Amino acid sequence: MIPFCWSVSVAVYKLYQTSLGAGLSSDWELWALPIGFLIWVILFFLLPRPFRTYVLAHELTHALWALMMGGRVGKMKVEKTGGHVELSKTNFIITLSPYFFPFYTVLVIAAYYLTGLTTDVEPYRCWWLGTIGLTWAFHITFTVNMLSQHQPDVQEHGRIFSYTVIFSMNVLVIGIWMVLIGSPRLISFGELLGHETASVYNFSYQQLLSGWIAVSRFFERGA
Repeated sequence: MIPFCWSVSVAVYKLYQTSLGAGLSSDWELWALPIGFLIWVILFFLLPRPFRTYVLAHELTHALWALMMGGRVGKMKVEKTGGHVELSKTNFIITLSPYFFPFYTVLVIAAYYLTGLTTDVEPYRCWWLGTIGLTWAFHITFTVNMLSQHQPDVQEHGRIFSYTVIFSMNVLVIGIWMVLIGSPRLISFGELLGHETASVYNFSYQQLLSGWIAVSRFFERGA
């Protein structure tokens, strides 16, 4: 997973370079998302933190991904100090989903496009982008805060594996958002990601092979 973290990061960066400002009709649209992000970061450090709101999103995300993977959802408990949801099945994606799936941001994106089916939402695009930035910052700040503490979700599958999954999936989500709110096409992002992934794994393989050959020759000379 570590090489994939590199490839998805490079792919999203290249996508950002080619699409910066494209598909946005004004400077306000260009700055709306980062302004919304900055506003939440400031609020996160200045105001009491809405932990119950985060816990609700956390448990609902577990439940949503379990449903999407054919599981059943039972009782849910949400408190300021933590929460719990009963699931009939689990795996590493369901377990780690709250750390890479921005629940409230997805709701904002879905609400915008669903409303657009019957109403002209273009005049509110700046506010929409600002809200995306705000809710995405909510996800990032709480994710970082939670991961700085002991998390059973992370311990269950091991720290290195869990952190690489969380990092790569968060970056991948950024790329998908760029496709949704900008001009790049999903197929273009997929091709770019595939190319970078193939390149980094080929490079990793060549380095491992070279290392193995060097070690083998060292022991052969010693023998």
